[in-house]
Amino acid sequence: MKPKWLFFDLGSTLVDETIAYRYRVLEAIEGSAVSYEQFDSKRIEYAKTLSAGDKEAAKFYNLTLKPWRNDKEKLYDGVNDILSELSRRGYRLAVLANQAKGTCDRLLNWGILHFFDIVLASFDEGMEKPDLEFFKLALKKADCLPGEACMIGDRLDNDIYPAKSLGFKTVFLKQGVVGPYHEPNPQKGLPDYTALSLKELLDIFE
Repeated sequence: MKPKWLFFDLGSTLVDETIAYRYRVLEAIEGSAVSYEQFDSKRIEYAKTLSAGDKEAAKFYNLTLKPWRNDKEKLYDGVNDILSELSRRGYRLAVLANQAKGTCDRLLNWGILHFFDIVLASFDEGMEKPDLEFFKLALKKADCLPGEACMIGDRLDNDIYPAKSLGFKTVFLKQGVVGPYHEPNPQKGLPDYTALSLKELLDIFE
């Protein structure tokens, strides 16, 4: 597969959210009779219906989710080297993600901002995935056709299905908090590739 542009989601794609998710759950259940294991089990149950699952689990247990702890996020191992190699191979890289204020600052702090020609974050653009207009904006900014672009992300509902519907190539990353529990529905569009880790991108995009 040789698209011109690779559009990356951030959470659970390039960014490991495991610790941030744990903090969010522990803060939500503090003072309640709900255990971490109970909450996480319910969250996974909902995640299998193609959502993140945490909001639904919180509603089920009548809990309030606290603001997401961006300070508890970190890059997955090898991200810098993988992005560097993809750039060396001639791919144009971009971010297309549902993210809060300060996305570019976080990318800069992680030392990877310079890899991306375009950074589109939902907070800055006033729209979010799976809104097709967000994906159309990405194509417009990149000045490329859908078939020249590939969306890489950990969620079928937010990343893969909307991108496929517009003609993007897609890579579904079954990793992180949500990805392992999502299973593709052939009627909605199968991803072009499914990977279990970021390292597999170097085999997909030769």
